[in-house]
Amino acid sequence: MNTHCADPGEYSPTAFDHVRSPRHYGPLPTFNGRARITGACGDTMEFWLEVQGDRVKNISFITDGCGPSLASGSMAATLAAGQPLVEAAVLRQKDILEALGGLPAAVEHCALLAADTLQAACVDYLQRRDGESSSGRKIIVLSGKGGTGKSTVAVNLAAALAAAGKRVGLLDADITGPAAALLLGLERKGIANRGPTLLPAGAGDMKAISLGLLPENPEEAPEWRGPEKKQVIERFLTGTDWGELDFLIIDCPPGLGDEPLAVRELAGDGLEAVIVTTPQKLSAEAAKEAILFCRRQGIEVLGVVENMAGFACPDCGRSTRILRAGGGRKISDDLKVPFLGSIPIDPTIAECGDRGRIFLEQHPDSPAAEIIRKIARLPAAGKVTPR
Repeated sequence: MNTHCADPGEYSPTAFDHVRSPRHYGPLPTFNGRARITGACGDTMEFWLEVQGDRVKNISFITDGCGPSLASGSMAATLAAGQPLVEAAVLRQKDILEALGGLPAAVEHCALLAADTLQAACVDYLQRRDGESSSGRKIIVLSGKGGTGKSTVAVNLAAALAAAGKRVGLLDADITGPAAALLLGLERKGIANRGPTLLPAGAGDMKAISLGLLPENPEEAPEWRGPEKKQVIERFLTGTDWGELDFLIIDCPPGLGDEPLAVRELAGDGLEAVIVTTPQKLSAEAAKEAILFCRRQGIEVLGVVENMAGFACPDCGRSTRILRAGGGRKISDDLKVPFLGSIPIDPTIAECGDRGRIFLEQHPDSPAAEIIRKIARLPAAGKVTPR
């Protein structure tokens, strides 16, 4: 902890109560507004809000600062708890100081830091709320392991929704191995911006953003850690001008690590998921873990897609089983989630991906394309029912 101020005896007894037993201290497990600010003194404060019906239902904070910083954060949270958001957002330094009974002039900046951080958390809530109303439904595409063709499914699911007349955005949340730009023919095309706001690239009837759009520079390839990944996803999600969307499809990397956790935190409530697996047991077991992950995180599972389920002959269209069949349907039955469909292996899917062409647009009459359209109709209808 920083020790830029003197011992607690130098400020009021009222403030000291908030140091000995700080109220609303520690992160909130569920929130829809958040802000973190480091003040000029070096103290950092972070607030979490859970707003319901435009009233602050729950609030909490942390700080790495001294006693006055702890007291100021605690008092700011106490004053805001249960209040209408509009009133919490206008709490000022003087309100916190008065409620504390005053602080020495040398540490009054702690109350300013608390007021600024609380206000920023209120603004973050409003931005999230407005973003949710304009970004429509957010669907995360997950797989428990690599090699399932998850990105191909995400791209073609987005394309099918767009072809059905929906306004669709595709966000590539795979930071270390972005694939969406390559699959859409946008690799290394660059990311445009309008001031601090990013502009998604046009990809047929949809919009897309991915780190794969950036020009490659092997000599400056960053080493991505959890916080840096989260910052990129936040920029893509809330710092991009998506316009009005019906669906935002979010393609996550394999596994259940930093990226899906960041998406869950940043997207807020209402996030939905499509789980992609291949038929064999190893992949199906990993998909089961993805479903359980979603349940722990409060993400509604729309259903399971079984990819690479048999081989579709390019001449006659008949499907021949290659991998063990039925893994996707079995886990959907075991865990009581909808089974959305089985997509066969089709060589033209890989060919389209290599050429940066959307399979659904290039081969709309193929059996695999029809299956993808059927899968997309279920989320588009607004309610998923088991098949």
